[in-house]
Amino acid sequence: MKKPLTGGEYRYMYPSRAGWTSVGVLVATVALSAAWAEAPPANSQANPYRTVEGWAKMPEGRTWGATSAVDVAPDGRSIWVGERCGANTCAGSSLPAILQFDETGRLRTSFGAGMFVFPHGIHVDRAGNVWLTDARARDGKGHQVFKFSPDGKLLLTLGKAGVAGEGPDVFNQPSDVAVAAGGEIFVADGHDENSNARIVKFSKDGQFIKAWGKRGSAPGEFDVPHGLAFDSRGRLFVADRGNNRIQIFDQDGKFLEEWKQFSRPSGVYIDKHDVLYVADSESNSKTNPGWKRGIRIGSAKDGKVTAFIPDPEPDPEKVVTSGSEGVAADARGNVYGAEVGPRALKRYVKK
Repeated sequence: MKKPLTGGEYRYMYPSRAGWTSVGVLVATVALSAAWAEAPPANSQANPYRTVEGWAKMPEGRTWGATSAVDVAPDGRSIWVGERCGANTCAGSSLPAILQFDETGRLRTSFGAGMFVFPHGIHVDRAGNVWLTDARARDGKGHQVFKFSPDGKLLLTLGKAGVAGEGPDVFNQPSDVAVAAGGEIFVADGHDENSNARIVKFSKDGQFIKAWGKRGSAPGEFDVPHGLAFDSRGRLFVADRGNNRIQIFDQDGKFLEEWKQFSRPSGVYIDKHDVLYVADSESNSKTNPGWKRGIRIGSAKDGKVTAFIPDPEPDPEKVVTSGSEGVAADARGNVYGAEVGPRALKRYVKK
């Protein structure tokens, strides 16, 4: 039965001993979720990593451009990167934008020359296929999501080249893409105030299923949905950067929780053990007072932050973005940060 509380609320009561246990678990879960939604700045966790500069070796004569896209292949060792052709755009460039490095930092393969304007989000699915979003448009290119085989064969394209829109077959600045265990495709569609603010779901063969979200700060609304990741339970984690939070949904778009203890998230990555890695490249006294930039590491199960790799920029107040926007981790626990402002790929290894 249920008994009324003040304010018209109800507490459900059960005759069995297990009933009160269930209520207690529910109350504790709600309380924990509320605490994470109002979490104080998490800046003091230990940093158990050391930084490896210049780990990935570019071809002779080529330098790093901006990159927000990094992921790990199913082998757990090789690293895929979407790089902006030695600059902050690939428009007009003939350089390949998708690069794969082995565990020593040697370049194994590259492809995608002349195909992209603004490589932004990358995802490697369970079969090893490489997905990349193109988040800007120019010269009849952009606003699309691409799927490649590991050897660079184009397998699927979503969106219309160079066309921005809100419909089921178009995007406006897609930031990231992730593929669920069942093969369904999820796209974080939107990057700035003049773009979309939604999540779009497709079948494994690219047929539109549904979309949810709009610009705002309420549950299920977004202000720059910048990154995506799935945990072991199949929950979708969205880096809702402009709202300084992670939102968690089921695969039908039902809002489950919001977490603010990982600061202002640009990139989000979850490994097979549900270790959660979140890159904050934008916090400052205006966008997220009290929070420091860097990579926070914790648990996708309970939301606890356990480690913090601080941003190497000594005065981030002077720059809009610094440190890593994209983040990933290999099977050995090495962390990789894809940097837009500094134009680099950092590797962090356990001390």
